[in-house]
Amino acid sequence: MSDATARPPPTCMRILIVDDHAVVREGLKRMLEASEPSWRIEEAANAFEALDRVRTQGFDVAIVDISMPGMSGLDFLKRVRASQLSLRVLMLSMFAEEQYAVRAFKSGANGYVTKDSATRELVNAIRKVTAGGAYVSESLAQSLALGLGNASGELPHESLSNRELDILRRLACGDRPTDIALALHISVKTVSTHKARILARLQLANAAALVRYAVEHHLVPEAPDSGRESRGSGWQKLQDDAPTSRDPAP
Repeated sequence: MSDATARPPPTCMRILIVDDHAVVREGLKRMLEASEPSWRIEEAANAFEALDRVRTQGFDVAIVDISMPGMSGLDFLKRVRASQLSLRVLMLSMFAEEQYAVRAFKSGANGYVTKDSATRELVNAIRKVTAGGAYVSESLAQSLALGLGNASGELPHESLSNRELDILRRLACGDRPTDIALALHISVKTVSTHKARILARLQLANAAALVRYAVEHHLVPEAPDSGRESRGSGWQKLQDDAPTSRDPAP
């Protein structure tokens, strides 16, 4: 994307990592501090805490998980933009499906980095967005460009709202309605209403068809039956790859 408004990034940046998993926050923090010792890295465990902090404190960049309990990363992003904050926001996601990246950029994201590329791309992504540019993971760039060039061929799930897409993904990963309600801070009845609406919009007969649809369209991780643990083990790589304080900085 164009760097027409590029400007030198600040030498001492204040960065907020927003994720509900402590292992993710710690892994990212260690990696960034080893790469750029001058950067000040802070953490927030959820989007509500993060929103309060970015509204009252001077952060340059927020690195935000797209899928969190309660307020999602996309909802956080929309509230940041509605507040007209100059904060640069990088969305961090386990999903390498261009659908999620498109939604993030439409909501006002400055960049989108996938889980698999975070350890090698995140530092460059931060530099790019703070210089006034935009960033998308290399693994997504080509498919994203092709998708934008063929916008007329919209898939049924692309008409779903962000909340409906989130619930679809959680159902397809095997989460029960009660689990989803607890994670999103909504009632079980609301989850059931969303589920019925999703099935109707996608013209699917039942939950089994919904799972097949999600897998066929790459809306869930490669191993949806492993549930939340697949996310945790995947993110563990961030901590394993991050240099320790005794390692030489790259």
